[in-house]
Parts: sequence; C-alpha cells; structure tokens
Amino acid sequence: MAARFTPLPRNANTSLTLAPLRRGPADPTFQTTPDGSIWRASRTPAGPGTLRIQENGAEAYGPGAAWLLDALPALLGAEDDPTAFVPRHKIVATTARARAGLRLTRTGLVLESLIPTVLEQKVTSTEAYRSWRQLVRTFGEPAPGPVPEGMYVMPDARGWAAIPSWEWHRANVDGKRAATIVRAARVAARLEEAAHMPPAEARKRLELIPGIGPWTSAETVQRSNGAPDEVTTGDLHLPGIVGWALAGDRSADDAAMLELLAPYEGQRHRAARLILLSGRVPPRRAPRMAPGDIRAL
Repeated sequence: MAARFTPLPRNANTSLTLAPLRRGPADPTFQTTPDGSIWRASRTPAGPGTLRIQENGAEAYGPGAAWLLDALPALLGAEDDPTAFVPRHKIVATTARARAGLRLTRTGLVLESLIPTVLEQKVTSTEAYRSWRQLVRTFGEPAPGPVPEGMYVMPDARGWAAIPSWEWHRANVDGKRAATIVRAARVAARLEEAAHMPPAEARKRLELIPGIGPWTSAETVQRSNGAPDEVTTGDLHLPGIVGWALAGDRSADDAAMLELLAPYEGQRHRAARLILLSGRVPPRRAPRMAPGDIRAL
C-alpha cells in the first residue's frame, strides 16, 4: 500500500468531477462506499492499481499505486482552470454557480476511456454498461488491495486483443465495435502517447484507427486529456439538449449546436457539461431506444 495526502483543488467537488469515469451503477472499476470513499481500479503503465480517495487524502494498492498517486492531482482537476469560463447564458450561469465544484478530470490514460466509449457506439447506455461489466469481469483481474467486493482491473492491451470472437458475441458486442477495440489494443502504446498531446492532436491520432470517429475521440480525450473545448459531435441527444436549453430548439443538429456554443470557444465542452447538469432537456416525443441483443443470433 502507498498513501499520500493530496489536498483537493479549492472548492472542488470530487464526486462531480469523477462522475464521467463511472460506466454505470455497477461498474466493476469504480465504486463509492458508505464512508464516502471513491474507489477506482486502473491499468496504469506500471501495472494494475486501485485508488481510494477520501476527504483527507488518498491511498493506493498494487504495482500501479505510485503512478496513481502521482496522477491524482490531475485526476481531481488540479490542472483545470474553471476561472477561464465565462457564462454567456442565464441557464449556464445558474448551473455554474450551483455546480461550482465541477472540475474537468484528466486521467492520463487513453485505453481505459476509449474502450468503454467504443462499446457505447450506437447502442443504449444500458447495453454498453452491461457489455463493459461482463468483459472486465471475465477477462480482467481482481483489483489489488483490500477493496470493496467485485472490483476488477480491466484487461491489458494484449488481453483485449486476444478476446475470442464468440466472447464478444456473448457480451452483446457486434463485430464492428469488437474489431475497433482489437485494432486499438494492437497499437495501444501509440494511443497512450495521445494523453500527453494537445487535445486536438490527440483526437487526430485516435481517429487514425478505423472505427474511431469524432464522437468517440471527443468522449475519450475529454477524460484522458481533461479537454475543456472538445465538444462531442455526432451524438444522438446532445445537439437537441443544447439547442433546447440555449435557444428553445429541440431539433438542433451538430451545426446549430456548434453555432450556439461558439461564444464559449475554448470552453465548449465545459459549457455542454453544465447544460447537461442543468437538467433542462426537451420533452420526450418518442419512446426510448429499445436495447438490442445479438447474443441469440
């Protein structure tokens, strides 16, 4: 075990900051416990590690413990500058005040954000979370340390690349998404370098992999690089939510969304995140997308 006291960024809300890293309520790599601790199991460059974050400091376990503690300030948003953000709309200003503890996390790890994001391509969140859970539990390894029950570290790159086709099928992952993950795993070292690049350059590197487009690259670097301006395009819901919140336009497309977010250039992702946190969404006009299941095919 390694332990270190790391002061939180001033007025930061740790739970809010780390929320994007949790892939569903039963994510085997992320848990919160009744004592208020936040637990994360990660595959670091030094090996598997588990991080426990408490109000008065943090401790870590496993071969990756020192790496996780070194990366902790950035994870908690110490490299983020919320003072650079200037609200231009009432709803954004109101939410920014109410969520003043929001910081943008930076994990410094690409693959752990990229793979679950690929799993979320063109399926419901429920489906993607279930697939992530099954694959990590089946092919990962128990998280090191005295951790809450059921915590696992995801497979390493070689492990992802070696998953047989039928196991992807059993996890309800179609061939296209599985092939994208395998291609990414085979060049994992090059992709991990992107965590230290400017976000726009990092996205270009990720998009060299067939199957990784603007939606996936943005969702990844928002987490791995702490990118305040990399707004997600190609999303089924986000343009309509932003359009509705800022202009009453529930039919907004990507172009309209980017036009509305133009006053926030340099901070467009933060603005979009605050809009999502505002809870202001257009009334539903159609049933929710039904989950699909390819396992019986």
